[in-house]
Amino acid sequence: MGPIWPSYYSECSALLFVVDASNPAQVSSSCIQLLSVLSAEPLASVPVLVLFNKIDLPCYMSLVEMKSLFRLQDVVSCASQPISLLESSARLGTGLAQVLQWLRSALRERC
Repeated sequence: MGPIWPSYYSECSALLFVVDASNPAQVSSSCIQLLSVLSAEPLASVPVLVLFNKIDLPCYMSLVEMKSLFRLQDVVSCASQPISLLESSARLGTGLAQVLQWLRSALRERC
């Protein structure tokens, strides 16, 4: 789906970037995709939430591990957008309240 994402950028008020925290093999490609999204001009000031999902699985990587593999400190320091991080389990609903709170806050600040 990545190749069609740019067609939606102009209408974007906030960005949720979901990463599978149970799949270490996907982390580097997810990071590259995130960097591509962050460099898009229409998203230069759009708030971003990086959501590490599937924390309910026994093989999930901790937030510390994900930050390290993603080199998130480097990504955040280079980005023009405000970037937040959360962990979640879509299956269990863990973190959903925090995601909705972030989204309400991000959209309120943009209005």
